Amino acid sequence: MNELIIELEEITPKEFFGAQNVNIELLKTYFPKLKIVARGNKIKAYGDEDLLEEFDTRMMMLMKHFAKYNKLDENVIERVLTSASSEDYATSDKSGEVIVHGVGGKLIKAQTANQRKLVDAVKKNDMVFAIGPAGTGKTYTGVALAVQALKRKEVKRIILTRPAVEAGENLGFLPGDLKEKLDPYMQPLYDALRDMIPHEKLETFIENGTVQIAPLAFMRGRTLDNAFVILDEGQNTTHAQMKMFLTRMGKNAKFLLTGDPGQIDLPRRTISGLKEALLILKNIEGVGIVFLDDKDVIRHKLVKKVIAAYKSIENRD
Repeated sequence: MNELIIELEEITPKEFFGAQNVNIELLKTYFPKLKIVARGNKIKAYGDEDLLEEFDTRMMMLMKHFAKYNKLDENVIERVLTSASSEDYATSDKSGEVIVHGVGGKLIKAQTANQRKLVDAVKKNDMVFAIGPAGTGKTYTGVALAVQALKRKEVKRIILTRPAVEAGENLGFLPGDLKEKLDPYMQPLYDALRDMIPHEKLETFIENGTVQIAPLAFMRGRTLDNAFVILDEGQNTTHAQMKMFLTRMGKNAKFLLTGDPGQIDLPRRTISGLKEALLILKNIEGVGIVFLDDKDVIRHKLVKKVIAAYKSIENRD
């Protein structure tokens, strides 16, 4: 039986191995035919030469990632071990930096390769589409970039909007005035902002219009300039709504459109404005498109399994 010994240099074994060697246990699931033992600052692996060579390559990739970001978790390990090459998960150094210091000193940064690609895309383009399933950090990363732009005085306001189409719920049945009706619907956007801007400051920003949160219909007739604008849940726009929104773009504006084409709540036979826009704008210079997938899900690990389970039955239809 062949043996491979990997020594951790300038890396704290405890942090690399994880609590109770959780990262090593995860490695074992990806290399079930190898015997893997972690002791001290060494990892020993026993098995066929070809598998050991692959294991050595992946370990080098993981160690390089850890040395750069000081972090190793289930999401990182999965991304590294399932990528064909480092190009699939590595991005520019700047994209991995802290985007914004949130409330209570929380460091908010892109946590996966595709989230870092999203950061890069927004830096390079004035209009970016972030496409992927729930929990991949599309909106959260986007809001962080918007807050960063506001803090740096690159824009004068943040505008967050969603099309008022909900999954089986009509806004008319919600109690209260318009603001009270819309607040629950806009909650994910408020939640992200509350992580990044102290409560009193956020309230002031909302009162003076520095931060605006409104349904898509409220964008009609406006020119959105000096603003970082996020259209969330873009898959639920119609052709007319998407065209209206895209043509609101004014001077010194950044537009980020997020959506999941797999969760369309529009009436049957209504074409999604997001799907259409992706087709007709994909080759236009200045428009960036970033695809996130279930490997970017950083919610509870069960969310990944739920997405995979539904994907398996949807692919059979």
